[in-house]
Amino acid sequence: MKRSEQFRQANREAKTTVLATIVVILFWIAAGFGLADSDIVIFDTPIWVIGGCIVSWLFAVVVAWWLAEYVIKDVDMKEDATAKGGGK
Repeated sequence: MKRSEQFRQANREAKTTVLATIVVILFWIAAGFGLADSDIVIFDTPIWVIGGCIVSWLFAVVVAWWLAEYVIKDVDMKEDATAKGGGK
């Protein structure tokens, strides 16, 4: 992989990670504050606490797994000998 392709991949990964972070924050807001008016209680805990803490944490774990599995690529950042013109 050429150096320019490596930087394009790193840029793609960074942009996707920022977008994923925004999605997780919006989910946290919806799961916590969005459920604040609900009277549902589970194990003597309001549903907004479960949604804002546990469910949003699980959602963030799933998003992180998705990023690691499908977006982030293992790229060797060492330059090839062929890229320097002295390849065999």
